[in-house]
Amino acid sequence: MFYRNFAKEEDGVVTAFACLMIFMIVLIGGIGVDMMRHEMERTRIQAVADRAVLAAADLDQELDPEAVVRDYFAKSGMADFVSQVNVDQGLNYRTVTVDATTTFDTQFMDFLGVPTLDVPGISTAEERVSKVEISMVLDISGSMGRNGRMGNLQVAAGEFLDAVLKDETEDLISINVVPYTAQVNAGERIFSQMNVNRLHDYSFCIDFTDLDFTNPAILAGSTHGAEPYEHMQHFDAGYRWSGSRSEDSISNPGCPKRSYEEITAFSQNKEALKAQINQFRPRANTAIHLGMKWGVGMLDPAWQDFNAALGVDQPFLDRPAAYADPDVPESNETLKTIILMTDGENVTTRRIHPDYYSRQSHRVHWSKYPLGYYLNRHVRSRDHWRWRTTKYTPSKADALLSDICDAAKDNNIVIWSIGFEVSDHGADVMRNCASSPSHFFRVEGIEISEAFASIARQINQLRLTQ
Repeated sequence: MFYRNFAKEEDGVVTAFACLMIFMIVLIGGIGVDMMRHEMERTRIQAVADRAVLAAADLDQELDPEAVVRDYFAKSGMADFVSQVNVDQGLNYRTVTVDATTTFDTQFMDFLGVPTLDVPGISTAEERVSKVEISMVLDISGSMGRNGRMGNLQVAAGEFLDAVLKDETEDLISINVVPYTAQVNAGERIFSQMNVNRLHDYSFCIDFTDLDFTNPAILAGSTHGAEPYEHMQHFDAGYRWSGSRSEDSISNPGCPKRSYEEITAFSQNKEALKAQINQFRPRANTAIHLGMKWGVGMLDPAWQDFNAALGVDQPFLDRPAAYADPDVPESNETLKTIILMTDGENVTTRRIHPDYYSRQSHRVHWSKYPLGYYLNRHVRSRDHWRWRTTKYTPSKADALLSDICDAAKDNNIVIWSIGFEVSDHGADVMRNCASSPSHFFRVEGIEISEAFASIARQINQLRLTQ
């Protein structure tokens, strides 16, 4: 009877099951603890690995790359974790890989026959300087003479050239310099290669049509077609005249004419580029859209037709490269980028009415006497409007700038813009031109050096590849 009753008794029947479940819960919780500790250790090792390879892969790093990696781990108390460091480097790149995989002793998973877990710490970083084509479009208008702006620009531009033109980038990075004021001095060598309706021999500026700002190319005569470019008039719009008839009697012509104001194409001669920039002197008004048109045109593949006549360095004769094609990996090897800098905004730009610039005698006359000076002394004020026309209003110039910026971005040209002590309107115009809001810098004083330095770092960007 006792045994039959015991067999039927149900009190405590779940105790054994409950004990089993509690054990399972503790074991599962323990596995979770092991996994959490494993992930914390993996994160710690990975963070050190990432920092180590980034520092070691930097092309400016003069220490032995492997020693840099091992030093990072040693100072983090993980010297024994490093099993292998691989360094692959060449003229324009350095790739560093570290394998810091270690093992982790489990506390609970050991009961399941898993006494250790592997903790991977593999990381690779690469700095690669691909082929780069850079147009520096720099404002040298009269307002650059205020607050030491020109000096600050010259220092910043020089530091930028130091940062991007190095021994390891030889034949890889080319620089175009486009100084602009109310116009751009193409220089006689470039001018002579173009199909231009030539008016005079005093200066070499082009007046583009509105449609030209929707097209990134600037074409040589052999490819331009039947309609020639328009040669800009050579005159000073001002009201002062020194009385001298020397070459410099027009001290501030609408078209720049001094040699240091000419475009420089595809150079890697750092000292010569610095020497040119250091000669810049503030003058005339601001036409950002014209500077940008030349900066973009010099990155369009059609520009190759100019290179032989310009005496471009042999490694750059086949530049600009073709535009990048997402479906053709080789076409992505060349970065095309523009740095557009201004300290102001577009202003009204005028020309002499064609009726008063149609003859050779007119052109000689205006090469000697400023337009405003002459009109104030020899023409009734109510008739001044007959003698001059408005080429660009500020809003029209802003619209044309937007057009050429869009044409550049449509062809994957990266645009950095710098608004140097600009108004809110000027900042908006420059921000709109940039490839993105993060590609725009609004700076004051010596901050311009920081902007150029940031751009240089991103051109020589360091990227984590694994």
